[in-house]
Amino acid sequence: QVQLDESGGGLVQGGGSLRLSCAGSGCTVSSCYVMGWFRQAPGKEREFVVSITRSTGSTSHADFVKGRFTISRDNSKNTVYLQMNNLKPEDTAVYYCAADKFSSRVTMIGDYWGKGTLVTVSS
Repeated sequence: QVQLDESGGGLVQGGGSLRLSCAGSGCTVSSCYVMGWFRQAPGKEREFVVSITRSTGSTSHADFVKGRFTISRDNSKNTVYLQMNNLKPEDTAVYYCAADKFSSRVTMIGDYWGKGTLVTVSS
């Protein structure tokens, strides 16, 4: 059974940085083939942020990332990191770690989910 545990959220001033971590226990090469992050702001739907594949390290990101967020992955630890720079108040949300099984899908859907970590950006 895959379990994803996020950490690193908190309160930061606008323009600041945060680094989120997500450790996946029970992951295999195929079960956590793609790992990434989604977020859900108050009153809004959950949206995709960024993802990274296990084998090639290729990444995919939402337009609003615009070079501010960087995802990285340590396969030996089944851990992904999200470095967020130049944070804006509109980045305030609960950030969820997700993992997808190996498949032919081109977009990430989240076969497995973490419980989320709150990021609050003050103006």
